[in-house]
Amino acid sequence: MPIREALPEDAAALAAVHVLSWRAAYRDLLPGPYLDALSTEERAGTWRTRLTAPDRPTVLVATGDEGRLVAFSCFRPWPDDGEFAPGSTAELAALYALPEVWGTGVGRALTEASTEAMGAAGFRAAALWVFAGNTRGRRFYEAGGWRPDGTAVREETGGRVLEELRYRRELLP
Repeated sequence: MPIREALPEDAAALAAVHVLSWRAAYRDLLPGPYLDALSTEERAGTWRTRLTAPDRPTVLVATGDEGRLVAFSCFRPWPDDGEFAPGSTAELAALYALPEVWGTGVGRALTEASTEAMGAAGFRAAALWVFAGNTRGRRFYEAGGWRPDGTAVREETGGRVLEELRYRRELLP
């Protein structure tokens, strides 16, 4: 499966993957009306802005048949909040795939490409947030060597307060 860096013209496809993935992955965690109201148009604008910003995050996309975008990841330096030494840790801020490609190895390939790119960018570790109730996602990350580090936060999303767990992993030099 080809993996490449996202381009600004990928914004609409990124938004579609983002929304469809959220609707499938979080249907038991978030209210249906909230998920139904997610707007691909609004998300496309957000992605277009991110992909054209001078301090843009790194966004990798996996494409399937005929170059169709089926999954993406997004990483950036961990926010400078005093948790980690500045510049040492990357945040895997997004990893989403169309539900039809779940279980095909696309997510694993994209995660590996992302962690390789993080290491190449000089990061020594990576961290991410995952909903505590996202059992499928937690199993996926744990199979890839990510581990909860004991940090949890409670955030409101879609009118529901959910616990998010921070997962970390070291990166190969």
